[in-house]
Amino acid sequence: MRTLQRRSTAGTNDAQDQVADEIPVALHYNGTSFAVLMATPCDLADLALGFSLSEALIADAGELRIDVFEESLDGIAIRMTVPETRAEALANRGRNLPGYGGCGVCGSADIESALRTPPRIESTTSIDEAALHRALAALHARQPLNAATGATHAAGFADGEGELLLVREDVGRHNALDKLIGGMASAGIDAGNGFAIVTSRASYELAMKTAQAGIPLLAAISAPTTLAIAVAGSASLCLIGFARDGHCSVYAHPQRLLR
Repeated sequence: MRTLQRRSTAGTNDAQDQVADEIPVALHYNGTSFAVLMATPCDLADLALGFSLSEALIADAGELRIDVFEESLDGIAIRMTVPETRAEALANRGRNLPGYGGCGVCGSADIESALRTPPRIESTTSIDEAALHRALAALHARQPLNAATGATHAAGFADGEGELLLVREDVGRHNALDKLIGGMASAGIDAGNGFAIVTSRASYELAMKTAQAGIPLLAAISAPTTLAIAVAGSASLCLIGFARDGHCSVYAHPQRLLR
């Protein structure tokens, strides 16, 4: 809780408000610092696994071992171990600068390491439009952090009927999606048999992470970017923007969304 001053035409008063936590979370692989994310300190095991998977740092959950969470006044360090061949590839990525707000591209040393070729999604799943809107309608009630603070994004995964199977929250939209991907991997949820929804715009990073996870459809409540549309087109990802109030705009692979 934080003390604040509320002002209006009726006057001024002191009040207490719940504020979303945002702290540096450092990701270390095999003793080497790789990235620092500004994140909400919950579901951090999911964040570590999801980031590692969505950034193609590992091929599957079995390649990652979380050794320790180290808390300090400055933040939290997550120390992990991956196979040596993966560690060598990480060193070649050359990205160990901060990723503010959880942005996976921020901190990349050059364009080549920032922009990867998306994998083509193997799933042939199509989703009924009514299922999409059922999931979107249910998402609001599954965001306790945002209800308390008004400052967090959410990412959810729903099955083909529109039932939300998992939801994760974070101050960073990228972190929320990574937490979701990590939580799905830990729970054994098949990414190819459903779709993801996010309470943000659809950026390049969100499209890339979704494709890397093998999720066939991503719906955002706000607009996509041009690079996100290009990634979706290349990856066979159905990309949807402005998904709200019973409406949506399909920017790539509309055949995956049935009416």
